[in-house]
Amino acid sequence: MKNEQELKDIVKERYAKIAEQGKAENASSCCGATTPSNKVYNIMMDDYSETDGYAEDADLGLGCGLPTQFAKIKKGDTVIDLGSGAGNDCFVARHETGSEGKIIGVDFTPIMIQKARANAEKLGYNNVEFREGDIDAMPVNNDVADVIVSNCVLNLVPNKQKVIAEIFRVLKPGGHFSISDVVLEGNLPDTLKEDAEMYAGCVAGAVQKTEYLQFIKDAGFQNVQVQKEKPIVIPDDILEKYLSTQEVKDFNNAGTGIFSITVYAEKAGTKLENPKAKLAEINDEPCCSPDGNCC
Repeated sequence: MKNEQELKDIVKERYAKIAEQGKAENASSCCGATTPSNKVYNIMMDDYSETDGYAEDADLGLGCGLPTQFAKIKKGDTVIDLGSGAGNDCFVARHETGSEGKIIGVDFTPIMIQKARANAEKLGYNNVEFREGDIDAMPVNNDVADVIVSNCVLNLVPNKQKVIAEIFRVLKPGGHFSISDVVLEGNLPDTLKEDAEMYAGCVAGAVQKTEYLQFIKDAGFQNVQVQKEKPIVIPDDILEKYLSTQEVKDFNNAGTGIFSITVYAEKAGTKLENPKAKLAEINDEPCCSPDGNCC
């Protein structure tokens, strides 16, 4: 397996290409990264089209769940989306926070940031911003977010424990996250785990479900819950790129489970509930107005 930086570079290059593909092509492949399946059906993502705040131009078909549906976002919240892509989850979150909230999308692919900013400008959302950076070293101060969401992204990062520690750092006391991701029960064949394309396609970078949940608990999070779980079936015509016919049969009969899960967890403490103070904090603005009226 390649080292951590090499894997990051592979993912960045792959997702730069994905940014130029259509949603149908991405949705019929494995997180948009592998050659589309001849069966042309959605392997991972859930349907956003009926979700309030959905922006079709920002939907690249790359997710594996609907974390915003479970994220308990309130009006005025500050929300961070990890691996924000073209911005769709940010725009759905913005519907929940309203204009008084603040949404920050973080992505390390420059072309994704450009697409997301263009989409935000087109929608007229001046409280949604996109920052270029790694989610394992977020360009965000401590104790900023009320809620963090992410959709099929942590599995792409080699050091998942570092990302989870970053999530803990940037969440306010009393804040929480809801993250959709890919996990395993059982072992993948080595040819899948070692292939760079399958890593960029979400599957080879997945870890065991029990290990994933333990990472979250070890970071100090409380009330860890699996809010949703669904199996993911990789079509044979994708598996056949990596496995022989017999190996495909063996894999399908081995009992190895690949799942999309949506996980919720909380950071202990008491959350500040005043939305004006939230905006002042994230924007580094004074909380009191010139006339002396304090929020």
